[in-house]
Amino acid sequence: MKTLKTTRFDVSEHLRTPEEMAAYLEACFEEAGGDAAFIAKALGDIARAKGMNQIAHDTGLSRESLYKALSGERAPRFDTILKVVHALGLKLHAEVAG
Repeated sequence: MKTLKTTRFDVSEHLRTPEEMAAYLEACFEEAGGDAAFIAKALGDIARAKGMNQIAHDTGLSRESLYKALSGERAPRFDTILKVVHALGLKLHAEVAG
């Protein structure tokens, strides 16, 4: 019998275009249920897909602080979220809940 080898799924390996990144973040907003750490983790996934060094440079934050802030283990400060979203080339928008 063959042994099946599995690997851990890493969504950042599948986020290739800005449209895919935006769609992923939008889906995470829908699933988060108000969990800010969940959204931070999603931003971390996108940042890793785009390149954490570049995001660190563009935000003016260290890679280490970005990894901590976007780990999903805690909710980062809102100004950090805004810096990361801007560095990723994404926009946040509001609409009426329906």
